[in-house]
Amino acid sequence: MARAIRLAERGRDTTDPNPRVGCILVKEGQIVGEGWHQKAGGPHAEIEALLAAGSLARGSTAYVSLEPCCHHGRTPPCSEALLNAGVARVVAAMTDPNPHVSGQGLRQLQDGGVTIASGLLHNEAEALNPGFLKRMRTGFPFIRSKIGMSLDGRTAMASGESQWITSPEARRDVHHLRARSSAILTGIDTVIADDPSLTVRLGERLKAFKPPLRVVLDSRFRIPVTATLLIDGGETLILTTELKPSEPKNHSASVEVVKVERTKQNRLDLKAVFALLGARGINEVLVEAGATLNAALLQSGLVDEWIVYQAPKILGDEGRGLFHLPGLSLMDDAFELRLKEVRHIGPDLRMTLSRH
Repeated sequence: MARAIRLAERGRDTTDPNPRVGCILVKEGQIVGEGWHQKAGGPHAEIEALLAAGSLARGSTAYVSLEPCCHHGRTPPCSEALLNAGVARVVAAMTDPNPHVSGQGLRQLQDGGVTIASGLLHNEAEALNPGFLKRMRTGFPFIRSKIGMSLDGRTAMASGESQWITSPEARRDVHHLRARSSAILTGIDTVIADDPSLTVRLGERLKAFKPPLRVVLDSRFRIPVTATLLIDGGETLILTTELKPSEPKNHSASVEVVKVERTKQNRLDLKAVFALLGARGINEVLVEAGATLNAALLQSGLVDEWIVYQAPKILGDEGRGLFHLPGLSLMDDAFELRLKEVRHIGPDLRMTLSRH
């Protein structure tokens, strides 16, 4: 099962909106076939393993990191393929929370005479697909927010200059975060200040994968017509609370503008934003935003994981902070995060934190 999970990780950047899955076929103590789901619309992990095993699949045990599917989607059901190949036993790390599966795949196999088991390396299998699993269970994607800061907790100089606080190694690590994400989300203030492209730049390694959707939260529709996100041809979704008749709804075929519910403060309803993204099959969202949006996200409790890169630099008292949170005066008002992991990335630290 550990081998199946390692294989599944190879599809980390390419399987959206499907889960990452790996499969091993074992017969008489030997691996006779293995595979992983490489791309949405392509063969699932079980099919790849069966093709590799050929006739040796009959009588084998399949170890698969997620319950085999039993419904017709872009591809036929994997449960039927395992039955037809004569697999004798199937061990799944976990059941699939997709309502089209949800234990039915294992039951179909059992009804067909296959011995089944589940739960082996369950936690490791859960960690493979935080976005897919959360979306299936709640309708919301898994949300990460990435922040780069100095040793004294500043994200930019007082002038707004922020390139570059962190090292080239940390910036490359961010591109890996982008690559695994279904969407990259930012706020309109960041677009106006920095004109970001929000693209994945990892060279030839990722030339075949689908770039993440770029999402801009722009409640009053202030995005400049010259913004890179509008004119570079990449897929961009602008979410706003108002659409004026004089404003074009689409700046190009790759740009979509959608009206979203507003709060009493006339801001975008963040729950509505992420529910919309979940309904569109977005598994993992990476937020790259400024202090105002990050403060709103912190207060909302919607962020599953905060990724903070800390550089050994001092920007001084006038530098800009991570969160715009006026009104906190007592220690009881403080927001407390749980430190999950700390790693060195070049000369910088990368901290992974959560609210839970």
